[in-house]
Amino acid sequence: MKKHEPKVVLNVLGISEMVLFKGNELSIRIGKEPSRDLERDLVEDAMYALGVTVKKPNPSAQYDVKDFYRFGVLLEVKSIRREDDFYYLDVKAVDKVKIERFYTMESILKADYSFEPTIADMEGLPYADMLKHIKQLVKEISIYFKGSEPFVNFIDEIDDIELLAGVLLQYMNITIDEKQHIFEAKSYSEKGLKLIDALSKQRESFAFQKEMSEKFSQEANKNYRKAFLREQLKAIQEELNEEGSEGSGKKDYKQLVEDSLMPEDVKKIALAESEKFEALSPQSAERNVIANYLDLLIALPWGKFKGPEIDIEKARAVLDEDHYGLKDVKDRIIQHLAVLKLKKEKQGSILLLVGPPGTGKTSLGRSIAKALDRPYVRMSLGGIRDEAEIRGHRRTYVAALPGRILQGMKKSGQTNPIFVLDEIDKLQVGNSGDPASALLEVLDPEQNNSFADHYLEVPYDLSDVFFIATANSLRSIPGPLLDRMEVIDISSYTNMEKFHIAKDHLIPDVLEEHGLSDEQLVIEEDAIKHIIDAYTREAGVRGLKRQIASVARVVSEKVVLNQVPLPYHITDDLVYDVLGKPLARHDLAGTNNAVGVATGLAWTPVGGEILFIEGSFMPGNGQLILTGKLGDVMKESARISLSLVRSRLAFQSPNFEFGKKDLHIHVPSGAVQKDGPSAGVALFSAISSLILGRKIPSYIAMTGEITLRGNVLPVGGVKEKVIAAHRSGVKKILLPEENLKDLDEVPEEVKNELEFVGVSKVEQVIKELFDLELPENEPLGGASFDSVHATF
Repeated sequence: MKKHEPKVVLNVLGISEMVLFKGNELSIRIGKEPSRDLERDLVEDAMYALGVTVKKPNPSAQYDVKDFYRFGVLLEVKSIRREDDFYYLDVKAVDKVKIERFYTMESILKADYSFEPTIADMEGLPYADMLKHIKQLVKEISIYFKGSEPFVNFIDEIDDIELLAGVLLQYMNITIDEKQHIFEAKSYSEKGLKLIDALSKQRESFAFQKEMSEKFSQEANKNYRKAFLREQLKAIQEELNEEGSEGSGKKDYKQLVEDSLMPEDVKKIALAESEKFEALSPQSAERNVIANYLDLLIALPWGKFKGPEIDIEKARAVLDEDHYGLKDVKDRIIQHLAVLKLKKEKQGSILLLVGPPGTGKTSLGRSIAKALDRPYVRMSLGGIRDEAEIRGHRRTYVAALPGRILQGMKKSGQTNPIFVLDEIDKLQVGNSGDPASALLEVLDPEQNNSFADHYLEVPYDLSDVFFIATANSLRSIPGPLLDRMEVIDISSYTNMEKFHIAKDHLIPDVLEEHGLSDEQLVIEEDAIKHIIDAYTREAGVRGLKRQIASVARVVSEKVVLNQVPLPYHITDDLVYDVLGKPLARHDLAGTNNAVGVATGLAWTPVGGEILFIEGSFMPGNGQLILTGKLGDVMKESARISLSLVRSRLAFQSPNFEFGKKDLHIHVPSGAVQKDGPSAGVALFSAISSLILGRKIPSYIAMTGEITLRGNVLPVGGVKEKVIAAHRSGVKKILLPEENLKDLDEVPEEVKNELEFVGVSKVEQVIKELFDLELPENEPLGGASFDSVHATF
């Protein structure tokens, strides 16, 4: 149903202590009823309802038909929110209606209605004179109130008697019957006269009160006025059930602020806001804004929370229990905790865990919280474009909220939680600012002791928070932000590590999630290894857990249908029947590579892989053809390799005419993007194999960047590359000499089965591959430039 087409029968909302007129826009409060879902009902009615004033408010019970007047307004509901035992609605009175008949449908009061527009029996000068007279009475009454000029100016702008009556009656101290009597007047003249009569009585009342007050001394008058106002406020609160009685939910903000641990400067601001809150009318929209602000100030943790003494042995035990492997990472975290234990004044810390998906970065943060016995708070930053998500909105905006940093602190209840900022590399710049720049203050130990949230508007101390950020890559993290964090790299898991993680953690978790036990399902060790090798291709263990869950689902069906004896054993032979065809494919080292084929090593986000470089010469005019979806860096490596071959190996094949042949280099698979400098040695080796006409041993793999001078430079991802070579059947690996120190990270069971050769020059590469001695820095073996020029 469209918004502008309300139903004929609508929900009835009981309006307490006020009468709404056409054009009124304000917030109202409706008590909850056990049998009624008001939010759902309003959505079904296209956000329309009937607002009818009740004769006597009774929030503790449902209203009956006799409790309502017979005239009300059609309400358009702009928004609705639920708090405690009430609904708070922002509404606009569309038009005056007459209730034709009430209905009770499933304990919900509804009614049909007809529109009763006010009869326009005046126009022109009489209408203007009546408006002028009403406004004059308002001005005469306003002299009894200080600071009433803005209200009077607001009234002067209203040129509709009905809307003017709706605004004024909210503030007039007359009975609800008198207000309803004015509302039900059928014509503008009748309505205006009744309003003038009520305003005249108010003016007389205020004049009398002023005359009486002047008979007392200034001090006595002040005390009398305070007592009088308190009694009036008390009567209003009792009538609206907002007094601090049991079950009313009334908060004494002043006392709550006094009892809090806020700093004195913050407490001073909070007390000023609480005084402003008390002075506002219960129907004021600003009252809710101030209440929300004070609720946040009171709920936020302030002061210092002295946590339990850091127990290094307990922390080590928790990390070992929750995570298999990751020895270097856990050692680094324990060292960090040891520093915190020794240097007690340094409470807050900022770590960045960087690694592929599924390697346990987020769960490490949870384990640290468990080890330190601190609250754990997680905030996902992936895809955030709005700076206000970090710093919050200004309170001047409608529906303003504090930033997610302060919301996390409120949730933790302490000033020293473990705060995980997940996917910090996924932050994006949008039209609403740069969230990464907003994080600079949060993650700077020199600044975060006075973090400024736009909503809070007072400094908040984040220096005790232990921040742990996670990322898959450092490339997209801005330099200034990265500079504020201490980076801990988490590399991919080896197959042996995945096996132990599956056996000790994943299988028990999956069995519990699927309602199975180890007495119903047993996955054999060979089957686990087969699943890892043939059905997953990842750096972490997330995909492995999904495959184990697939096994559990299949077995769950068999258990429910009593189709198999228990326990049901999943063996290596049964994996194909349960999971289907293998999903992962890993290249294997060849047994007899052709001339011009070299085995390189590559790093991918899901681990290492071997990479075949294939080369071929053909008649042409000296062109270099590159295929295999190579990136710019890899293309440059190919050109450097060709130049090195022409300068270092030309004398070995003096009759080889480069200018009359094209060189084609291809790197399978052609659909996969490949880039990086570490294929330089393999490219050089493949071209050298073509020139010399010799095969490269198939059991040798290589990695390293080369320069035009023939130097071999170090590369990254050595652990992943070595593990991939071992998996593929390689026996010897040529590594840049500076990378030999990185072999400490490689598992012993892998290193023991491989031979490593460190190289720093391309001459050493030629020696290892072809047993050919090349003189260094003598590219053409002493041949003259003219003779070489003629050869080329």
